[in-house]
Amino acid sequence: MSKEQKKQEDGFEHLEDALTSSEQFIEKNQKMIVNVIVALMIIIGVYFGYQKFISEPKAVEASNQIFGAQNYFAKDSFNLALNGDGNILGFIEIADKYSSTPSGNLANYYAGLSYLYTGEYENAIKYLKKFSSDDLLMNNMAIANIGDAYMQLGDYKKASEYYTKAAATKTNEFSTPIFLMKSGMAAEKAGDFKSALNSYEQIEREYPNSPEARDIEKYIERTQLKK
Repeated sequence: MSKEQKKQEDGFEHLEDALTSSEQFIEKNQKMIVNVIVALMIIIGVYFGYQKFISEPKAVEASNQIFGAQNYFAKDSFNLALNGDGNILGFIEIADKYSSTPSGNLANYYAGLSYLYTGEYENAIKYLKKFSSDDLLMNNMAIANIGDAYMQLGDYKKASEYYTKAAATKTNEFSTPIFLMKSGMAAEKAGDFKSALNSYEQIEREYPNSPEARDIEKYIERTQLKK
């Protein structure tokens, strides 16, 4: 028998041994394997059942509920938008009751803005921090609004940090220079002239055609003197 034939026979023997071991394992653990498969099928069934009969209807219900609160918000009736009118739910209850739905998430954003416009800045920060979106521009607006709330509270360092974060996440010719300008001004108020200068110079360098760039040299010179 050649060496090649010997190797092939040895290979077949190993394969047969492996198959025999697998068969023995399946025979010994057949009940456990069946139970695992059944459990997986139940989990999959529960998940799709939850999506179809609970999650999706709840999302539709939340979408219908938020419409009334949005109407009050559009009319600057922020208290009614937040708390409802007895028949229409407000953003606070929608955010709590439908927290797992897109409309519940959106209610956090509207609640944060409503609190911001009524001067309740701590609550504005609380709800805006709960909001998140795949729409980066909208997400950035929420982050910048948190900066506005910290600005009103006199926490200029935090305000500058949030403005900088908003400027960096989704860059564009419109909102980014606005956020950078706000970040620079907040940093100046916080006494962080290095960060302020960085923001102003970024406007001058990357957004020279923006409205914020028109007088940016004045801000740069002023900050350099302070620095």
